Amino acid sequence: MGQLWIKEGLFISMEDGVSPFKGHMVVDGDIITYLGEKAPEGLKEDVEVLDGSKLAFMPGLINTHGHAAMSLLRGFSDDQKLQIWLEQKMWPMEAKYEDADTSAGAALAIVEMLKTGTTTFVDMYDRMDKVAAVTEQSGIRGVLTRGVIGLCPEEVQQEKLDEAIAFAREWNGAANGRISTMLSPHAPYTCPPAFIEKFVQAAHDYDLPLHTHMSETIAEVEQNVADYGKRPVEHLDQLGFFSRPALLAHAVHLTDDEIALLASRGASVSHNPVSNLKLASGIARLNDLMKAGVKVSLGTDSVASNNNLDLFQEINMAALLHKGVSGDPTAVPASEALKLGTAYGAEAIWQGDRIGKLKAGYKADFIGINLDQPHFYPLSDVISHLVYAGTGRDVVHVWVDGRQVLRNGICTLLDEEKIVREAAARFERLLQG
Repeated sequence: MGQLWIKEGLFISMEDGVSPFKGHMVVDGDIITYLGEKAPEGLKEDVEVLDGSKLAFMPGLINTHGHAAMSLLRGFSDDQKLQIWLEQKMWPMEAKYEDADTSAGAALAIVEMLKTGTTTFVDMYDRMDKVAAVTEQSGIRGVLTRGVIGLCPEEVQQEKLDEAIAFAREWNGAANGRISTMLSPHAPYTCPPAFIEKFVQAAHDYDLPLHTHMSETIAEVEQNVADYGKRPVEHLDQLGFFSRPALLAHAVHLTDDEIALLASRGASVSHNPVSNLKLASGIARLNDLMKAGVKVSLGTDSVASNNNLDLFQEINMAALLHKGVSGDPTAVPASEALKLGTAYGAEAIWQGDRIGKLKAGYKADFIGINLDQPHFYPLSDVISHLVYAGTGRDVVHVWVDGRQVLRNGICTLLDEEKIVREAAARFERLLQG
C-alpha cells in the first residue's frame, strides 16, 4: 500500500461537530495522515489520486453484534416469538452445521457488510476459526468470539471453554491487527453461574473483554429472577462479569438502577433495534442509557432475525424509533444516530482511539458514498440525507486498514459470485440434512 490522495471530496469526520466540509484526505499505508480543506503538500511522486467530487467520505460503519454464519438462515423462520424461533427453528438447523456451512455463511455476511459500508463487525458463534479465516481473507476488521452455551455436562462445558480460550489466544491481533478477540458465555439463561465465573476468570487470565446476550426479553429476565433470585444485571455483576471490559447485546429490559450500575461499571451496550422489533422483544431505553453515560452502539444481530446487515438501516431506525416512543423529535438527532454507527461503535469495542473517525493518526477505515443520486438532492444537509434517505446500497468504495476492499461496488478480495452460489448450495444441504 502506497500513498492515496482523495481530492475535492465531501468529508464527514465524526469529530465533535460532525459538520461536513469540502476538502482533501491523504492516506499513507494504513494510516490517515492528512484531512483538511486545503490541498496537501509534500506528497510522494507516485501518489494515487482519487477524484472525490460527487462522493461523500465518512468512517466505516461498526456493527457491534451479530452471528455472521447464520446468514444461511435468512428468511428460514420469520414472525415467531424469540424462544420458539430460537429453540424450535434456529438451534435444530444450526445443529446440522458443518465447517463448510460456517465458512459459506460467514463469507456471504462479510460480502453484504462490505457492500453496505461496514468495516468492523463483532461476531459471536462457534467454529470461529472458519469465520476468522474468511475475515482475514476479506480485508474486513473483526472482533471475534466463540459463543458458548452451557446447557450441557460439566466436561462438555470445559471442552467448550478450552476451545473458546484457544481461539481467542490464537487469533487475537491476527491479520495485521485487524482481528481482535473476546470471550463469550452466550447468555445468563443459557450458562450456569459457575460456568460464567470461569469465563470471567479466563478473561482476567488472558486480558480479554467479555461479550454476552442480556435482558433481551421480559421472559428471559423473569426466568433469571425465578432461577437465581435476581435480574440479569445484578446477577452478572455479582459473578464479576463487569470486572472486565464488557459488551452486552440487546439490554432491552432495564430498570433505572440497572442502567446506573452499567454506567458505573463502564459497560458497553449493542442496541439492535431492527432485530428487537422483528422478534417483538421490546425497545431498549437508548436515550436513558446514553444520558447515564453507558457506551451505546448499534448491531444488526444475524440476518435470521433482521433480515439484512445494512447498518444504515439500524442508524435510520435508531433515529426514528426513539423519536416515536418518546414523543420527542429531538430524542436522537441525525448526527447522533450516525455517531452510534461509527465513533460510538468504536468506543463500545474499546477502539475509539484508532477507528470510528476520519482523523490524522487514525486507521484508514472509511467509505465513499455516491451522492449523485436523486434521493440526495438538493444537497441541503448531507448528514440528514445519509440518515433519513440513504442506505448501504449507496456505498461504492470501502477501505479497511488502508486497503481498498470495495471498488465501484465490487469486493476486491472476495469472489462474490462464487460465495453466493456456495451459500445457496449449503442452505439446500441444511434443508435436506
